[in-house]
Amino acid sequence: EKVQLTDARLLSLLSSKDRAVRKAAYTNIMNGYNKFGNTIAATYAGQVKADIFNSRAHRFDSSRQAAMFPDEIDEKVYDSLIEAVHGGIGTLNEYLSVKKEQLGVPVLHMYDLYAEAENSFEIGMDVEEAFKGFLEAVKPLGEDYVKDASRALPERWIDVYETKNKRSGAYSCGSAYRTTPYVLLNHKDNLDSMFTLAHEMGHAVHSYLSNKNQPPVYRDYVIFVAEVASTCNEALLMEYLLGKTTDKKERAYLINHFLEQFRGTLYRQTMFAEFELAANEMTQRGEGTTADALCALYKKLNEQYFGPEMVVDDEIALEWARIPHFYYDYYVYQYATGYAAAIALSRRILREGEPAVRDYLGFLSGGCSADPITLLRGAGVDMASPKPVEDATALFDSLIGEMEELLK
Repeated sequence: EKVQLTDARLLSLLSSKDRAVRKAAYTNIMNGYNKFGNTIAATYAGQVKADIFNSRAHRFDSSRQAAMFPDEIDEKVYDSLIEAVHGGIGTLNEYLSVKKEQLGVPVLHMYDLYAEAENSFEIGMDVEEAFKGFLEAVKPLGEDYVKDASRALPERWIDVYETKNKRSGAYSCGSAYRTTPYVLLNHKDNLDSMFTLAHEMGHAVHSYLSNKNQPPVYRDYVIFVAEVASTCNEALLMEYLLGKTTDKKERAYLINHFLEQFRGTLYRQTMFAEFELAANEMTQRGEGTTADALCALYKKLNEQYFGPEMVVDDEIALEWARIPHFYYDYYVYQYATGYAAAIALSRRILREGEPAVRDYLGFLSGGCSADPITLLRGAGVDMASPKPVEDATALFDSLIGEMEELLK
């Protein structure tokens, strides 16, 4: 049966238990981008050159410095992230070895990264069940947080289901005018959608508390902290689900989901950040950012991050061409920093209780009343140091150990 291959459908095909389907989807999507490689490279090069021109016009040393200046974030945070993640690449390789064993394949290819094992556990629930589970998971954040969050579904903050002409994915829009936030979902009755609901509700309550507690000039918050509240909710949901399961198969399924978040957010987004920095530096030196040059750079980074535990297929060199975030001028690193901060905060909340919750709710209520590093320090995590990233990779390592035991 022929299936139309689109970007929106790619992930579901790469998750297929049929390896032939995964390989066909992966190969064909990359070959499709290869046909337009020179055009996309020229478009991206134009964006990078425009960013560099604007940074020089405003007397910045680099486009990275210009991009990070409005949010008052030192460039050392960017470099510290990359350095700390490099220190954890050995742990990522260990995970890939476990992934290979889990899938039962002799060699792991790039198209296997999103695959599910033949005997994987399935968790399904409708949106009402998912919402109840979410509210149970965030109880450690206190009665007031749960009370505010519980309004979302009955008061129709959330547009739940897929409809004709509705945009794909999920999104939360906070209001600057003291109305409620609004959440867009395309809910499916599966575990991923439950985590998506928890994620978007993290954004929604962050916006709600910021709007409620700050004057209009400080109600908004910057991207550097935007992903912290959403990912913290996901971490709390994972801990809740792991705490109530007694089935080994289900526990392995949940831990695998958690491990994939580490791989896809902490490691992969840092690799993206490293690619973006290198592409900008190439352009600043006057080197050609051609399709061949960008492909060579991207493949080299994949070999550094994902080798030697897997085959870094030639087609992966084209993946940079399908990442829209590269046009957002040093945006992607904030996914990784936000994830590390969220893991640190969720662990502190579960470990220390009331004092940690008070600090965290103060952070959610802070809007942009202080710079993001200061706001996060008030919540109990210092993103100017490598420690949160190192702690996250240490947790990743311990989860891999438990996964290995479960697979035995």
